[in-house]
Amino acid sequence: MTEPTPPRLGFWWIAEDHPDLPAILASPSGTRTFRELAQQAHRIVHALRHAGLERGAVVAALLANDCQLVEWLLACEQSGLYLVMINPRSSEDEIEAVLEASEASALVFQASRADAVRDIAGRRELRALVSVGEVAGVTSTAEFLDPHPTTMPEDRSPGSFFAFSSGTTGRPKGIKRRLRDGDPSKLAHEAALTGRAFSLSPLRGSLLMTAGMFHGGSRVFYMAALNMGQAVVIHPRFDAEEMLRAIQRHRITTVYAVPVMFHRLLKLPEATRAEYDVSSLEVVVHGAAPCSPSVKHRMMDWWGPVLWETYGGTEGAATIAKPYRWLEKPGTVGRSVRGVTVTIRDDNGDLLAPGEIGEVFIDMGERLFRYTGDPAQTDEVFRDTAFTIGDLGYLDEDGYLFLADRKKDMIISGGVNIYPFEIENILAAHPAVAETAVIGIPDEEWGEQVKAVVELTAEPATDAEKAALESELIALCRERLAASKCPRSVDFVEQLPRSDTGKVLKREIRDRYWADSGRRI
Repeated sequence: MTEPTPPRLGFWWIAEDHPDLPAILASPSGTRTFRELAQQAHRIVHALRHAGLERGAVVAALLANDCQLVEWLLACEQSGLYLVMINPRSSEDEIEAVLEASEASALVFQASRADAVRDIAGRRELRALVSVGEVAGVTSTAEFLDPHPTTMPEDRSPGSFFAFSSGTTGRPKGIKRRLRDGDPSKLAHEAALTGRAFSLSPLRGSLLMTAGMFHGGSRVFYMAALNMGQAVVIHPRFDAEEMLRAIQRHRITTVYAVPVMFHRLLKLPEATRAEYDVSSLEVVVHGAAPCSPSVKHRMMDWWGPVLWETYGGTEGAATIAKPYRWLEKPGTVGRSVRGVTVTIRDDNGDLLAPGEIGEVFIDMGERLFRYTGDPAQTDEVFRDTAFTIGDLGYLDEDGYLFLADRKKDMIISGGVNIYPFEIENILAAHPAVAETAVIGIPDEEWGEQVKAVVELTAEPATDAEKAALESELIALCRERLAASKCPRSVDFVEQLPRSDTGKVLKREIRDRYWADSGRRI
């Protein structure tokens, strides 16, 4: 018997072979088939070319979670253009800083951000300024695209992404990958390997996207789903119970999440959680921030062994931890993905043996990115073709990576290196703790002392109960750790400050304690 021909994967080939397959199953702006999504992307390419944008130009998108962001992303992907996706909640100064640093030639923005964009546009020369929604005096998407056809453009070439983060300085840090050559349809087929790596089913199932779609980690997974032929369900923002409702309603098979979502889901009353059927879930991918083993165990007890962990940065992916491997090695972030080598090095750049903590380096065989306008920083993070994103960790004998902490978050007390992540994982196991940030605070004798700042599941009723809980948490650490690593004190807060991807902003927390020390950290 002849084996069946495997389907052609990759968004553009799926749009040809299965044009009526749902691509956007639900979003604030409605649904899209693969054909409709492709045709809209084609029109955007024709319009941008008509506006004078050539290969290598930069398009900035200030768009909320919706299908329009996918349309502009696909347009740039097939036209040799760079796309900068800006957090839609950015301030006017932040928006302008990214536009200036990226030298963007076009900006598409949500009508709700018109006030911020008007002033910026008046100070910048843009070949195209386009609003999603009506804005007086600005070309709307409908007007911009109306004269142009839905046919596939000629001379297609791969585009890329131009990502920005504030880093540790507050200034935009641009991460720019060089443009590739080739057929965008074939490259989308290659990109489907990401979906295969996480066992996404081809031409079946749906992905729920509630995280910010502007973020690089999110983009990887909704594009992986589309390149595998899965439909995407887009929510404008995360809400724990609404997420469960959507999983049940749409029989969601795939979810991309950040750990703070797990915290919020686990805070729901047991009765609420039991109302919803989550048995359709097959793959739940999480990344962008550390997830404590206790939280992950609780989620797997509820959802089953479906949680896949990924580690890396905007600069590049590094590892995958499959559910069964994580259960064998709790706390690991996985082994290297195909084509990547992960090593651990000391401060001199020398390789360390298994079990030894050092800086994590990721090697893709060549330098695939650079920090724009900062060649010194580019050279600083690279050693030959391997680069670091500032994390500390170790490899076990089987090559599985375990993270110790961010290098900048390490506490040095009395000359001893202390890794907050280790302490945070112990505290996270306490039922009263929702999440915690362990930091170093000024100490005249030791240089730094360990402080735990804790967000609780419920506020203690009295000061006496609060003091008793503080003692209990410190004692919990002393049972598991050397005394030098344990918090000397615990502060309770209503909510820890977070980034839009759910990462706890430790710099903001540290600044409160170091402001009057006369020392910079």
